[in-house]
Amino acid sequence: MSRLSVVPIAKRLAPGMCLKEAIFELVHEHKMNAGSIASCVGSLSTLNIRLAGAEETLSLSEPLEIVSLMGTLSPEHLHIHISVAKRSGEVVGGHLLDNSVIDTTAELVMLSYPSYRFAREFDNNTGFTELVVTKTGSII
Repeated sequence: MSRLSVVPIAKRLAPGMCLKEAIFELVHEHKMNAGSIASCVGSLSTLNIRLAGAEETLSLSEPLEIVSLMGTLSPEHLHIHISVAKRSGEVVGGHLLDNSVIDTTAELVMLSYPSYRFAREFDNNTGFTELVVTKTGSII
C-alpha cells in the first residue's frame, strides 16, 4: 500500500505581521510546490477580504478572532479563505487579501505535499484562474 508524503510546517506568527505575506514567505522558505492550510488560531487587528461574487471588498480595523483559515498554496499563488468573528460574535469571511494584520498571534499549521505541484490556469467556463494539480514524483 502506498502512502501520500505530507510534511507539516508549524509557525507562530507575531503581532504586526501581514498574514498573507507571512504565509507566502513560508511557502518559499520551505520550497512548497503544493500545500494547504491545516489550522490557524489567532487574531487580527485589520482584515481585508474580497466578498463572494469577486466584486466587492471589505476592510475592517477592529479586534477580530480567526475562526477559520483554509487554502491551497503554491509558489506563484495563494488561494486563501478566512472567517473571523467580531467582538459581537458576528462572523464575516471571504477571500484573504493583502494587508490583513495579525493582532496578538496567529498559530499556523500548513501541510506540504512534495509529490505534487499546484498551479493555476485560466478556465473559460468560470472566467478565473483555477487549480491544476500535477504529480511530480512517486507517492511514498
